[in-house]
Amino acid sequence: MSDLIHATSVIATKRDGAELTTPQIDWVVDAYTRGDVAPEQMSSLLMAIVLRGMTRREIDDWTRAMIDSGTRMDFSGLRRGGAVLPTVDKHSTGGVGDKITLPLAPVVASFGVAVPQLSGRGLGHTGGTLDKLESIPGWRADLTTAEMHAQLENVGAVICAAGADLAPADRKLYALRDVTGTVESVPLIASSIMSKKIAEGTGALVLDVKVGSGAFLPDEALARQLAQTMVSLGVDAGVRTTALLTDMDSPLGLTAGNAVEVAESLEVLAGGGPSDVVELTIALAREMLDAAGVLDADPAAALADGSAMDTWRAMITAQGGDPDAPLPRAPHTDDVTAQTSGYVHRIDARAVGDAAWLLGAGRSRPGEAVQASAGVVMHAKPGDRISAGSPLFTLHTQTPERFDAARARLDEAAVILPDSPSAIRPIVLDRIG
Repeated sequence: MSDLIHATSVIATKRDGAELTTPQIDWVVDAYTRGDVAPEQMSSLLMAIVLRGMTRREIDDWTRAMIDSGTRMDFSGLRRGGAVLPTVDKHSTGGVGDKITLPLAPVVASFGVAVPQLSGRGLGHTGGTLDKLESIPGWRADLTTAEMHAQLENVGAVICAAGADLAPADRKLYALRDVTGTVESVPLIASSIMSKKIAEGTGALVLDVKVGSGAFLPDEALARQLAQTMVSLGVDAGVRTTALLTDMDSPLGLTAGNAVEVAESLEVLAGGGPSDVVELTIALAREMLDAAGVLDADPAAALADGSAMDTWRAMITAQGGDPDAPLPRAPHTDDVTAQTSGYVHRIDARAVGDAAWLLGAGRSRPGEAVQASAGVVMHAKPGDRISAGSPLFTLHTQTPERFDAARARLDEAAVILPDSPSAIRPIVLDRIG
């Protein structure tokens, strides 16, 4: 331990509202990663950061220290036909029904761009991309760096788990934040996301920052602050970075779960699917292609002509999956019906996400198993008319004893009124960067 810096002094500095110095940040992140700072000490520091905040310089230093705790990936040598492949990634802050990565990666890759999509698993009410894909028979999330490079050169897209040596400080800190009530902090969220994305080595990055009841930051002002902070961190690190602020007040699409979301993604790749999923996929694809330097590309055409579906099939096959295998189906289903006739004004994204979790689609702690076939299928979106007694939600699970809790969570999830809504909140609220 340094004679000048120790855990108690670092905690006291932030507790009293002062700025942490660069040496203090470097020391405490490294020492905690190595096990020289106790979890209860880091918990105290994290809570002080939540309560006192961080300056932009502190956030920069904290992000860099987490990057330096591990290795950096390098995709600059990717080539196809002798030409260098541009790389671009997308990160979503998470939401309910957010299956956008599944159709988005193959859409962008179909234009000759490499998409290294390092994704995670769900926790609580927000689903995980890897959990969804693991409902496809044979598909595997864990790839070596050599396998990733080969797949990016041959297929153009890879969706897989991040290696243990990529920002290991963040992995350890996130697990602690999750159990100490210190997740909802702009400095800590921004540094967590961007340390992994910068270490990943992509040339460009598009952020999908969610706002609304189903988002980690429901408040729009805080979500906007998060987006601006992350864009600045990326740009300062030499990564071309932009962000879209998008709606998460209502679930995306008509499904929330694992296999049910894969099925809906396949509808989008086949040229159909819910309009909001298609709209956001195309909007993010345009941002990614522009960031990669591909001009005048039409992502909608890649969905219509089957090229995105071809890339999807190649991507799934390359990772051991069978794109033709039937997806798991829940042995038990139950309908929740509308109590009144009228127009749907709102469906609470958080309530739907919680219901899917209660049915077995999510986990309450890291490492817990999920049910591939569990989830919620919605039969109406805001603006749709529905009749009393008609199905509003269909619940899917392997364990029917879960139905009562899920139904109770959905009791007031839908707002149905006699008159049609005057306006529906747009899916893309703003662009930052």
